[in-house]
Amino acid sequence: MKLHSSTTQQYQTVTGYDDTGVEINAQRFDYSLLLMPETPPRAWDVPNFEALTAGHFAMIEADQPDVVILGTGDKQRFVHPQLIAALLERRIGCECMDNKAACRTYNILMGEGRKVTLALILGQAR
Repeated sequence: MKLHSSTTQQYQTVTGYDDTGVEINAQRFDYSLLLMPETPPRAWDVPNFEALTAGHFAMIEADQPDVVILGTGDKQRFVHPQLIAALLERRIGCECMDNKAACRTYNILMGEGRKVTLALILGQAR
C-alpha cells in the first residue's frame, strides 16, 4: 500500500509498505529496522519474532522514546514482559501490532510530535 502524506527531509515517514518491506521517505527497506522521526532508519538485528531478546529492547531503550511501536510481522504477536521490563521500568510504553498497523500508527504518532520508535521485524536482519 502506498501512503500519501506531506513528507519533509527533516522527518522519517513511512511512505509505503507491503508484505515484504517498507518505504521510508520513498526508500525501500526489506530488513528489520528501527526508526524515529528525526533519525535515519537503522538496521535491527532481529531475523524473526522468536529471535527477540532483552538486548534488542536495550538498543531501543538507549534512544529514550516515549513509546515503542513493535511491528511483529504479518500478524500481531505479544512479547513476554521480561523482554521489555527495562522499557517498562523507565515508563516507556511498548505496543505490539502487525507491521501494517505499526506503520500507520507510527505515522500518526510522529505527526502528533511524539517521540516514537518504530521497531519493525522484516525479512532478514542485516
